[in-house]
Amino acid sequence: MEAKTQPTVRSYQDLRVFQGAMDACIEVFSISKKFPPEERFSLTDQVRRSSRSVCANLAEAWRNRRHKGAFIAKLDDSLGEATETQVWLEIARRCRFLSDAESENLVRVYDKISAQLVSMIQTSEKWLVPAPENRAAATGAEGRMA
Repeated sequence: MEAKTQPTVRSYQDLRVFQGAMDACIEVFSISKKFPPEERFSLTDQVRRSSRSVCANLAEAWRNRRHKGAFIAKLDDSLGEATETQVWLEIARRCRFLSDAESENLVRVYDKISAQLVSMIQTSEKWLVPAPENRAAATGAEGRMA
């Protein structure tokens, strides 16, 4: 039996968790269009902002892979935004702006995203990139550039 090879991740956009979060963000945007106008500056804005922040924080985490603490902190921020999105979705469901099926589907999607984020946090070492070598050591010029 042939072993499956994982696709190479060259960018945050290649991450399955980012792709899922972006798809969910677009779905949240789409369904929130039908929220009542009086919710435009509260619930609608909040659920859209938090769903977008999941994606943005993932991108920031990817750029911080040289620093374990910063990488984990941004993944944790993304996890918090995913949870916040679930809260706003539950509020929308209870206010009857979303059907039970719409809400349950998106909550499941954000549960999966959250699990993926937790996995990345728990296996953070494999995602980190080494810090660049000291320039003087790399050039042998003791701080002078060649």
